[in-house]
Amino acid sequence: MPTTRRMSPARKQPDVSTYSGRFAVRLRSLREKAGLTHEEVAEAVKVTATTCYRWESGENFPKADLLPEIAKVLNIKVRTLMPEA
Repeated sequence: MPTTRRMSPARKQPDVSTYSGRFAVRLRSLREKAGLTHEEVAEAVKVTATTCYRWESGENFPKADLLPEIAKVLNIKVRTLMPEA
Protein backbone atom coordinates (compact mmCIF):
# COMPACT_ATOMS: atom_id res chain seq x y z
CA MET A 1 0.00 0.00 0.00
CA PRO A 2 1.57 3.35 -0.99
CA THR A 3 2.33 5.89 1.69
CA THR A 4 0.27 9.04 1.51
CA ARG A 5 2.44 12.09 1.80
CA ARG A 6 0.88 14.98 3.63
CA MET A 7 1.41 18.30 1.92
CA SER A 8 2.39 21.33 3.96
CA PRO A 9 0.04 24.28 3.71
CA ALA A 10 1.27 27.10 1.51
CA ARG A 11 3.37 29.46 3.56
CA LYS A 12 1.55 32.69 4.25
CA GLN A 13 3.76 35.65 3.42
CA PRO A 14 3.91 38.23 6.22
CA ASP A 15 2.86 41.81 5.55
CA VAL A 16 6.22 43.56 5.92
CA SER A 17 4.52 46.95 6.12
CA THR A 18 3.58 46.04 9.72
CA TYR A 19 5.88 45.58 12.69
CA SER A 20 4.59 42.05 13.31
CA GLY A 21 5.24 41.23 9.65
CA ARG A 22 8.83 42.44 9.86
CA PHE A 23 9.24 40.53 13.13
CA ALA A 24 7.89 37.41 11.40
CA VAL A 25 10.44 37.63 8.58
CA ARG A 26 13.25 38.21 11.08
CA LEU A 27 12.19 35.32 13.32
CA ARG A 28 12.00 32.91 10.41
CA SER A 29 15.41 33.98 9.15
CA LEU A 30 17.00 33.60 12.59
CA ARG A 31 15.34 30.22 13.17
CA GLU A 32 16.55 28.91 9.82
CA LYS A 33 20.05 30.30 10.45
CA ALA A 34 20.07 28.40 13.75
CA GLY A 35 19.09 25.25 11.86
CA LEU A 36 15.92 24.71 13.88
CA THR A 37 12.42 23.67 12.89
CA HIS A 38 9.14 25.20 14.08
CA GLU A 39 8.67 22.11 16.21
CA GLU A 40 12.06 22.45 17.91
CA VAL A 41 11.54 26.11 18.75
CA ALA A 42 7.98 25.45 19.91
CA GLU A 43 9.03 22.59 22.17
CA ALA A 44 11.82 24.63 23.75
CA VAL A 45 9.53 27.63 24.34
CA LYS A 46 6.63 25.42 25.43
CA VAL A 47 4.13 26.50 22.77
CA THR A 48 2.60 24.60 19.88
CA ALA A 49 4.26 24.40 16.48
CA THR A 50 1.16 26.13 15.11
CA THR A 51 1.80 29.08 17.43
CA CYS A 52 5.37 29.32 16.18
CA TYR A 53 4.15 29.14 12.58
CA ARG A 54 1.68 31.95 13.26
CA TRP A 55 4.49 34.12 14.64
CA GLU A 56 6.40 33.55 11.41
CA SER A 57 3.40 34.27 9.22
CA GLY A 58 2.74 37.56 11.01
CA GLU A 59 -0.68 36.41 12.24
CA ASN A 60 0.35 36.60 15.90
CA PHE A 61 3.13 38.13 17.94
CA PRO A 62 4.73 36.32 20.90
CA LYS A 63 3.97 37.54 24.38
CA ALA A 64 6.74 39.74 25.75
CA ASP A 65 7.67 37.22 28.44
CA LEU A 66 8.46 34.63 25.73
CA LEU A 67 10.97 36.81 23.88
CA PRO A 68 13.90 35.95 26.20
CA GLU A 69 13.10 32.24 25.82
CA ILE A 70 12.94 32.51 22.02
CA ALA A 71 16.24 34.41 21.99
CA LYS A 72 17.84 31.78 24.21
CA VAL A 73 16.74 28.95 21.90
CA LEU A 74 18.14 30.83 18.90
CA ASN A 75 21.33 31.68 20.83
CA ILE A 76 20.92 35.41 20.26
CA LYS A 77 20.16 38.52 22.31
CA VAL A 78 16.53 39.63 22.63
CA ARG A 79 17.27 42.90 20.83
CA THR A 80 18.44 40.87 17.82
CA LEU A 81 14.87 39.57 17.45
CA MET A 82 13.48 43.07 17.07
CA PRO A 83 13.28 44.44 13.55
CA GLU A 84 14.02 48.06 12.76
CA ALA A 85 11.04 50.31 13.41
